[in-house]
Amino acid sequence: MKETYQVTSEQAGTRIDKLMSEIESDASRSQVQSWIKDGHLTVSGETVKNKYKVQEGDTIEWEIPEPEPLEIKAEDIPLDIVYEDEDVIVVNKPRGMVVHPSVGHPSGTLVNALLHHCDDLSGINGVERPGIVHRIDKDTSGLLMVAKNDKAHHSLGEQLSDKTIKREYEAIVHGEISHEYGTIDAPIGRDQKDRQSMAVVENGKPSVTHFKVLELFKDFTHVECVLETGRTHQIRVHMKYINHPLAGDPKYGPRKTLPIEGQALHAKTLGFIHPRTGEELRFEVAPPNDFVEMLDLLKKRS
Repeated sequence: MKETYQVTSEQAGTRIDKLMSEIESDASRSQVQSWIKDGHLTVSGETVKNKYKVQEGDTIEWEIPEPEPLEIKAEDIPLDIVYEDEDVIVVNKPRGMVVHPSVGHPSGTLVNALLHHCDDLSGINGVERPGIVHRIDKDTSGLLMVAKNDKAHHSLGEQLSDKTIKREYEAIVHGEISHEYGTIDAPIGRDQKDRQSMAVVENGKPSVTHFKVLELFKDFTHVECVLETGRTHQIRVHMKYINHPLAGDPKYGPRKTLPIEGQALHAKTLGFIHPRTGEELRFEVAPPNDFVEMLDLLKKRS
């Protein structure tokens, strides 16, 4: 579907590829440049070059091309299935597993494992993301819901949009948080200095994270985070924003301050309304062993 945008006076003089990467916050500048090159983007009906500087009143029209389908193979990878019926699967994803295949991760993903486990996954998100309603990062462990048919996918997707899905996380963050509760209400979008990262930016999407201190240690805090919205890297970005980045986070925090691979973040609670029965379901799983070992280590240090 084609989308349009009219350039404001404040945006006049900005390169088209830079402006579009801000408008389409999930797109990198290189992706925008490929859209321009392949004719998927025009300005006031004309093709332009990447270095074109927009003018006030210019009408940008673009259509995001469909990604070329990958060949997704079923793989016999063990799954920790917390719940399953004819409509949904709830999986406890291990740290280190990517949710769906991409150019950099064509195999070994949760989707590869799901395709081996069952052949009745929803097709709404295409062949690359069958059944995937929401994601958690590669190095975040914990609960993920998967739809086995399109009706279930629609229902779960609407619950996400309506912010009625219950999602609670545990995290270990740097520093000692001085107050027991807090809410971070700060918009998140693509980091203008590093297009591979997200950041709190003025024109970002509304993003809200609530947190509660579970335990204080020397130089670290164990917290519970509740998502009101679900932006990319939301907890990681928000905790960095308040100067309490996640321990072990290779992108948003100091690296290797604790002996853990990847950020100390675990999706511990997931609650939703069953798409067929209307029953309220709630699941909770304990963090993985390495997370618990870090807590034990911090207790001994303190």
